[in-house]
Amino acid sequence: MADHKVLAGAHVVLPTGTVENGRVIIDGRRIAGSAPADAPVLDLTGHWLVPGFVDMHNHGGGGASFTSGTVDEVLQGVHTHRLHGTTTTAASFVTGDMDFLVQRAGLLSELAEQGEIAGLHFEGPFISPCRKGAHDETLLRDPDPAEVRKLIDAGRGQARMVTLATELPGGLDSVRLLAEHGVIAAIGHTDATYEQTVAAIDAGATVATHLYNAMPALGHRAPGPIAALLEDERITVELINDGTHLHPAALELAFHHAGPERVAFITDAMDAAGFGDGTYALGTLAVEVRDGVARLVEGGSIAGSTLTLDRAFKRAATVDLLPVEAIVQAVSANPARLLGVYDRVGSLEPGKDADLVVLDRNFDLAGVMRKGEWIVTPTTARAEATTGV
Repeated sequence: MADHKVLAGAHVVLPTGTVENGRVIIDGRRIAGSAPADAPVLDLTGHWLVPGFVDMHNHGGGGASFTSGTVDEVLQGVHTHRLHGTTTTAASFVTGDMDFLVQRAGLLSELAEQGEIAGLHFEGPFISPCRKGAHDETLLRDPDPAEVRKLIDAGRGQARMVTLATELPGGLDSVRLLAEHGVIAAIGHTDATYEQTVAAIDAGATVATHLYNAMPALGHRAPGPIAALLEDERITVELINDGTHLHPAALELAFHHAGPERVAFITDAMDAAGFGDGTYALGTLAVEVRDGVARLVEGGSIAGSTLTLDRAFKRAATVDLLPVEAIVQAVSANPARLLGVYDRVGSLEPGKDADLVVLDRNFDLAGVMRKGEWIVTPTTARAEATTGV
């Protein structure tokens, strides 16, 4: 009985819609359907209660890199994002030497087995030198299915996604291999034509890695990959909603064309997220973060982001003016489904983990709970509810 908590009075966003003056009941680590009459109640009147955020594309944070950090540093990066509402994080690697990536996959697969991260995402080395972005060109290679298989095996069942330039030699065979092994084949850092992208989708690709970024622009005679990715219902498009990677009109075009069922908001965060300006390393490359924007020291390409998903959520609600229910799909439910964890997280339903975020009326973060424990305690929520502010 002592493990029960009742969160009451908030706008509660459920898969079926928003319930005003709703209640979410916590029993230990999970969401429950009922509570004893004397269970403690936290009044969240005037606040939003949404599922914990799920980030399927994240390279680090809090000064720590998932590609190169120690286990403790990786955990610090994960914790940094939890403080911003991301209760489920996949660890993304940037391009590296194959032996190094195999070693990293083995190391981080243990954290995935322990439930600290939600699997591994290899962004590179199987990407196009024409669209390399912040990846070391000297380490890029064609997507040989045997090497793709090597990375999958190194992940010991924890590999969730591989980003590929599917137009390269071996690309389509690698997509088929990934699909056969239940690993997401994501089209990204690609110079593919429209027709080549359609072929990759038909081969089994299901995700567009940060749509628009690191791929040819939409053209009226040569539509390129963007049109193919937006029009196909089998594809979920990642979007980095930080105001830097995408013009608001581009985000609106993607969101409204694909629909909220096919968008996943991601951070593509690097280690400066939640840490501040300065000089960092992204894989083998030097990055300078200035005014929160990360760029390569050499050449000036955007190098990931310093975004956290609470900021992406607020921007979607207050700048893009998207419905809150649609934002929740993009920031929680859709990525949870893709990562194969929707049975446990991604929505506020009885039996699921008690992972949730409290937002105030301005969509600023006010509380974070993971597995029934407050990571960020909503003291401000309690005060506002009492004073009626």
